[in-house]
Amino acid sequence: MRVVVLGAGFGGLELATRLSEEFGEDLDLVLVDRSAAFVFGFAKLDVMFGRETQDAVTHRYADIAKPGVRFLQSTIRAIDPATKRVTTDDEVLEADVLVVALGADLDPAAIPGLVDYGHEFYTVAGAFAVREVLANFGGGRVVVGVTSTPFKCPPAPSETALLMHDFLRDRGLLHSSQVSLVMPLGVPIPPSPEASTVLLEEFARRGIDWYPDRLVREVDGGRKVLTLADGDELPCDLFLAVPPHRAPQVLVDAGLTDNGWIPVDPLTMQTSYPGVFAVGDATSVGTPKAGVFAEGQAAVAADRIAALLRGEEPTSTYDGRGLCWLQFGWDSVAKVDVTFSAGDRPFGTMQGPSVELTRDKQEFGSSRVSRWFGQP
Repeated sequence: MRVVVLGAGFGGLELATRLSEEFGEDLDLVLVDRSAAFVFGFAKLDVMFGRETQDAVTHRYADIAKPGVRFLQSTIRAIDPATKRVTTDDEVLEADVLVVALGADLDPAAIPGLVDYGHEFYTVAGAFAVREVLANFGGGRVVVGVTSTPFKCPPAPSETALLMHDFLRDRGLLHSSQVSLVMPLGVPIPPSPEASTVLLEEFARRGIDWYPDRLVREVDGGRKVLTLADGDELPCDLFLAVPPHRAPQVLVDAGLTDNGWIPVDPLTMQTSYPGVFAVGDATSVGTPKAGVFAEGQAAVAADRIAALLRGEEPTSTYDGRGLCWLQFGWDSVAKVDVTFSAGDRPFGTMQGPSVELTRDKQEFGSSRVSRWFGQP
């Protein structure tokens, strides 16, 4: 029985690893991704603010050495979910079980002026490019802003605003600068009132202007202003943008999406097509679009696929829980534990921030590199 996994982010890597650990060489799994390497989302900020090099945070898929797993670097051109047939630039793959874990694509061109006058930091290439922009920035009005919903990793804009403040402080530029944060949420982390309260206190303490329930809709580079969804304008010398998110077009063309995203059973990750699962950012499962949730969903999908491979009835279900790390500074990290259960109000708790949790976050990353790539 062949398993084809489309996408090698948190979801695809976790699913392939779990099945390899159980079935070894008896597994026939093809893991497909157009990229050559994986980068943790939080590591993009490390590179962006000059704390790490690009090479240090890049993990090559060619280094994966998992029994029963073959990695194929190729662009996916077509998916037939009814027959589970996948056409790539290099191969046509016939699957018995198909898992879609392609994440969300970003569309900065959808916001007028963003490509020419702003800087998105949500892609790997975008975040790495901002490193040079910041290195040459002499101070001014910095806006970290969200342009549409939904968006990946809801804590990331808050983290970026805090780290931007510290970056300017360390370079002696705070006296001539101002950091603002524009978000479509009433509070920074809605499921965790405790985390939101601490963040708002930090914004006030550091003098970061907070614009809740707003979206950036246009960038006017000539006038150096941002136009918000309500028509207000915000002066801006440097715009660090969270661009609009979209399901990859190949999923839309395949007929897998409804209202923009792939609908799945929130307990099983099963799509409406037999033998086709979907996990992570491309779905409308109801959790935030973040790697830790994709990982949890992939664990359930892997358990259910493993049961099918053993000839058993699948029983594993998804609980909607995820742990998110919240960076207050380079030596200060909090951990937010949130749960999104179908039919229930999301809720969450927070630990920290503390220096000790900085080490926990490092262990979180290193443990996954070890499991997914077999690297120390």
